[in-house]
Amino acid sequence: MNVAAIPSPTTSVWHLFGLPIRAYALCIVLGIVAAVLIMEFRLRRRGVAPWASLDMAVWAVPFGIIGARIYHVITSPGDYFGSGGDPIRAFYIWEGGLGIWGAVAGGALGTWLAARQLGLPFALFLDAAAPGLPVAQAIGRVGNWFNNELYGGVTTLPWGLQVHDMDRANPGHATVIDGKAVTLPDLYHPAFLYEAVWDLGVAGLVLWLDRRFRFGRGRAFALYVMAYTVGRFWIEMLRTDEATLIGGIRLNVFTSVVVFLGALAYFLFVKGPREYVVPIDAPDSAPDPETESDVSQVDVNAEPVRPKAPRAYQVVSEERFREYERTGILPPVDTATDEPAAGDDSAQSSVGSADER
Repeated sequence: MNVAAIPSPTTSVWHLFGLPIRAYALCIVLGIVAAVLIMEFRLRRRGVAPWASLDMAVWAVPFGIIGARIYHVITSPGDYFGSGGDPIRAFYIWEGGLGIWGAVAGGALGTWLAARQLGLPFALFLDAAAPGLPVAQAIGRVGNWFNNELYGGVTTLPWGLQVHDMDRANPGHATVIDGKAVTLPDLYHPAFLYEAVWDLGVAGLVLWLDRRFRFGRGRAFALYVMAYTVGRFWIEMLRTDEATLIGGIRLNVFTSVVVFLGALAYFLFVKGPREYVVPIDAPDSAPDPETESDVSQVDVNAEPVRPKAPRAYQVVSEERFREYERTGILPPVDTATDEPAAGDDSAQSSVGSADER
């Protein structure tokens, strides 16, 4: 055997107090946590109240997981509804099988609902999430390694992957004969690793270009989609696991091309500055010292007033936002760029509160 081969785990599920702990599920959860933390950092830098990312995740994560599973089941129906298939296994997400395109579509729907509830521009959420999503995908691919899945054809490269024959009667464990885990006879392209490395590169690319060009209106998200689909196109061609084919080509190859073209069209034709927000009741002038109440009359026994997260925001230019950050005062509008673009529904969060939506 090639001494440089990448080994694979023989177990992907452990039991703690009788409860199964699955590596795939842990990787998905860790990926979600990483994506939320990255998005939280980016949202705060654009004026959003702390931990609005959690409010978004409450909507986006369930919708994303449901969408991912639906896409997988629809595009691989034979595993569940074909000859020898078991329909109930369509609900066993811990066994693997989450389609990224369903996750993006479902997560986007959940994010849109959250944005409506929070009174924030939908595009702001998308751009904030753009670099975190590929990081989450990269972490999630480690779960495929534990499951001994998502590998390509036979290879003689030094980084060939050793794959175990997994025991169908004992899911989550390799087949064992004479006390030794059974491996497949060859080494294989570690497609899961290729995608994980590509995803981390996508995250770095989005961060770099977004910092340089200051994308707005969802263009950072479109850039992520374009970069990811380029990698998914060639990685999908390497995979040898069962999949729905069209003309002998895997369905996800066609999906990658279609999604790339859609993201490219959006990136080229949708323009606009980066969105920044401030509370809709932000003061637009400094307090008048002559009308301030006497400090000596303040009731020291009164309960402290805790600041609350704003219920609505207004979209402002970066210049006004920076001044608001520096002084706590929102300067008056003095340029046309501060006005929401005509026909931009996402910018309409500058009027009305979340309760009015």
